[in-house]
Amino acid sequence: MKRVVITGLGVISPAGNDINSFWTNIVAGRSNAANITRFNAEHFKTHFAAEIKGFNPADHLDRNDIKRGDLYSQYALVAAKEAIEDSGFEVDKMSPFDIGVILGSAQGGMETFEQQVREYAANGFMPHFNPFFIPKTLVNMASGLVSIKYGFMGINFSAVSACASANTAIMDALNYIRWGKAKIIVTGGADAPISEASIGGYNALKALSTRNDSPETASRPFDVERDGFLMGEGAGVLVFEEYEHAVARGAKIYAEVAGAAMTSDAYHITATHPEGKGAIQGMKFALHDAGLNADEVNYVNAHATSTSVGDLSEARAINAVFGDNDNLSVSATKSMTGHLLGAAGAIESIIAVKAITDGIIPPTINTHTIDPEVPARLHIVIKEAINKKVNVALSNTFGFGGHNGIALFKKV
Repeated sequence: MKRVVITGLGVISPAGNDINSFWTNIVAGRSNAANITRFNAEHFKTHFAAEIKGFNPADHLDRNDIKRGDLYSQYALVAAKEAIEDSGFEVDKMSPFDIGVILGSAQGGMETFEQQVREYAANGFMPHFNPFFIPKTLVNMASGLVSIKYGFMGINFSAVSACASANTAIMDALNYIRWGKAKIIVTGGADAPISEASIGGYNALKALSTRNDSPETASRPFDVERDGFLMGEGAGVLVFEEYEHAVARGAKIYAEVAGAAMTSDAYHITATHPEGKGAIQGMKFALHDAGLNADEVNYVNAHATSTSVGDLSEARAINAVFGDNDNLSVSATKSMTGHLLGAAGAIESIIAVKAITDGIIPPTINTHTIDPEVPARLHIVIKEAINKKVNVALSNTFGFGGHNGIALFKKV
């Protein structure tokens, strides 16, 4: 099968609206949580989130992009633009059928749906819907809009597996290029879930932190006092490219996509398996797919959302797979970015890749007392980033419905 490498990166997130600012803030361990400004959240159980700051779609997109795309699609377009420019491939020198787009999303156009239904009710239930209502809400529309904007005519679809969506997209992109079905695939994920319906719905599930007196310290993965996750938003996009094609055009190569895997917990609609059975096998499958041993992995970017059950089950799973690996470091960067749902795996895969290229493992912030039930052998990087040579990095994502998506990256 073909080898696959990463030649472009793009991001828009609470931690930064481009790769350089994003990585600087992640390495510095800066919290991005604050009171919600998008709507009045005083009547909600949770008053805060990790919002993107200083974003004006008109600064990045033309009028048609804005009119046709929900906020999540706008985020995808912005991140894709940075990744495509970073990669530097020339579309007019390739067949457009050799270039594809596979982007993940958990909720798609939730904000558009919420706004339109509210207007429908406010107008006495008279059906005066916007003609873009249906296209803007579709989960596949981010992939569609990226392909339309750039004329990419190859494989094009969206992956939906809740919070594992981006890593599902990444696995699909890896395999399609391996099989010779494409030379380049723009992949990753996007979500814009900071809305009244989302915050209210996740509050009803008791999934969000309610630490309203201290939002910046609310997300505290693996900590004994964790009480739920911090909602985030944004997009992460990576350009995957067939290795020989990248070398032939003299592309900058960040890392190789070594392997990926998916499993299902088949246990509960929202909770992960308490012993991490699906996660354990998923990580083992990914290692087998990559032809790597557990002792070769240097860094795991944990899914760790700061929930009581999820963090423990993942910690047990990581320990079960890598417990004998004394050179493994773990960090949970959602403590800084919040949980970007279907985009989480994309920005965390970018973090894993940057850990390889820069030799830096970012910290888990706000974690002061690690839960005693977390296996003591796990080296969780807390408070400050560390310098460390990283040859192989793994990204975990787990989604409602029992979906487990794992991606592995290695130094070329």
